[in-house]
Amino acid sequence: MTVNYSVRLDEDLKNQAFSVIEEYGLTPAQVIKMFFRQIAETRAIPVSLHYKSNEPNEETQQAMLEARENRKSGNLKGYEVYSKEDIKALMEKIYNE
Repeated sequence: MTVNYSVRLDEDLKNQAFSVIEEYGLTPAQVIKMFFRQIAETRAIPVSLHYKSNEPNEETQQAMLEARENRKSGNLKGYEVYSKEDIKALMEKIYNE
């Protein structure tokens, strides 16, 4: 017995992926079957699902470096907030400065 599934993909993602699949001389259906077969045989998903939350992006890394330098020079402002209302009040204060 065979089963049909419909998958919604972003057009750009679909085009990029299908292009790679075609370079291997395969069809999307063959690749999906290979993927499912690998899952069934290994009892694991053959894709890394680990989120690297401990690795900030480049913009965040730059902001962290600037904050460290400002702290060393005494130019870093510190704020304490304990609730959503505190955050909103602080944002309004900073915006109005």
